[in-house]
Amino acid sequence: MNATPYSDLRAQLDILTTEAFRPELAEIDQLSTPELAALMNSEDATVPAAVAAELPRIAAAIDAIAERMARGGRLVYAGAGTAGRLGVLDASECPPTFNTGPGEVVGLIAGGPSALVKAVEGAEDSRELAAADLDALELTGDDTVVGISASGRTPYAVGAVEHARSRCGALTVGLSCNADSPLAAAAEHGIEVVVGPELLTGSTRLKAGTAQKLVLNMISTLVMIRLGKTYGNLMVDVRASNEKLRARSRRIVALATGADDAEIEAALTAADGEVKNAILIVLGEVDGPTARTLLKEEHGHLRAALKSARDTV
Repeated sequence: MNATPYSDLRAQLDILTTEAFRPELAEIDQLSTPELAALMNSEDATVPAAVAAELPRIAAAIDAIAERMARGGRLVYAGAGTAGRLGVLDASECPPTFNTGPGEVVGLIAGGPSALVKAVEGAEDSRELAAADLDALELTGDDTVVGISASGRTPYAVGAVEHARSRCGALTVGLSCNADSPLAAAAEHGIEVVVGPELLTGSTRLKAGTAQKLVLNMISTLVMIRLGKTYGNLMVDVRASNEKLRARSRRIVALATGADDAEIEAALTAADGEVKNAILIVLGEVDGPTARTLLKEEHGHLRAALKSARDTV
């Protein structure tokens, strides 16, 4: 058989679990819609177990990321296509949920912002583009780069991890959905959530995308818990940027303190609208400036600040 320009890449795809063809599903287009929905649902139900198998590696990565972010480092996601979009999505949800600062959690997608809604030809195949995107961020050794790729071979994601690790010593994590992937091998923390072949051959926006979303949820949420961005299961660093979130901020203060509406409003006013400060004002029986000082001294950890407030009484 004569080689074609795509022979090597086809050979690579042939051995990927995420690209495997499933003969038993070759006639699913003949099924009824309820049957198709049930089949797809049963496929999706296998994803959490695949994630569970990687929990030790996920937890190790989370602790390493949190340690660096506590020193002022940033969390940077880098991927192409669906993987890149999922990274951008997770990064974009951190400011309203955890009140992260500008640039603290960053999502890079091959081809830039326009690739969120339209494919940018050739972008995912460029390691050089990944290096340039990271260089623009002026990475340091306290930053973390998480490369995301269902196949685990996407040049943009692998290139991002390799560049971050070799050029500035940033922490690197590789998230893929195939075993023994180049991406995991390139990273200090390799996470390989093997979800198996897709319902539609090679459509990694399905189970692989779901697995990546679950892991990214876990990384950002648990890192923020480690950084003191929550109090129990309450989002005490929520940024009240709209009416719903302003109402939620009052509900959070109420749940944390049991205070009545008048006391909540007074505390939020004294705290300039900051939920965490308002809780400290109520439970620690301190004023606004003292709450700010205590939280600064305790690096934003509300439980530690509460202990300090009570110890000084």
